[in-house]
Amino acid sequence: MTTTDQNRVHHRTNRSPAGATNMSQALLDGVGGPIGMVCSTLPVVAFVTADAFFELPVAIGIAFAAAVALTVWRMRRGEQFMSAAGGLFGVAAAGGVAAWTGSASGFFLIGIWAALAGAVVTSASLLVRRPLTGVVWNAFHGGGHAWRRDRSTLLAHDVATLAVTAVFSARFAVSQMLFNADATGWLAFTKITMGTPLTVLAGLVVIWAFRRSTKRLAEPGEDRAARDQATRDQATRPA
Repeated sequence: MTTTDQNRVHHRTNRSPAGATNMSQALLDGVGGPIGMVCSTLPVVAFVTADAFFELPVAIGIAFAAAVALTVWRMRRGEQFMSAAGGLFGVAAAGGVAAWTGSASGFFLIGIWAALAGAVVTSASLLVRRPLTGVVWNAFHGGGHAWRRDRSTLLAHDVATLAVTAVFSARFAVSQMLFNADATGWLAFTKITMGTPLTVLAGLVVIWAFRRSTKRLAEPGEDRAARDQATRDQATRPA
């Protein structure tokens, strides 16, 4: 094997883990990273605690103040404004809905609607045989892979998208039941316990499907190209 061929093999060997790491990081960034996931729960705790002792407008103000303080802290750590302020916008919207409905449970309505929308979209993608995680994976890799023709890859994304659908559906079903019962404290508990933990579990399944797809569809093409080039190099090499 020539030095050129060895470099190609080394490049292929190193590329897959890097790609998997990038996909994992992209998924983690999509939910705000570890700090974002933790910070998203603190204003909820502040709201529910304040609601137990004060009127609704005061509880909304305390939750918003907590979100502002977290945003400032994250920006001082070096995060960009849009990344740091994501939770602030969410708390402002949730507080606005709570004020509009006049109910503390309204603070959780946006999350309930979002869970319903997520369940509908992911379920629809399964029904039309275009599981959403596969669509995302293909777009992430340039959009040129016939991933739906590979049965193993399609099955992996069926499983991953079904996992995401299950998370959205469970969140909606439980939260809607608690909302109808006006159980604000349990709504907060559900948002926290069914938030980050279930997101991580579903994310692990999605990462598995991404890695499986990359191994079956992205890397083999690179291997074939390298073998073809090695054959051409050997053919042109002086005897």
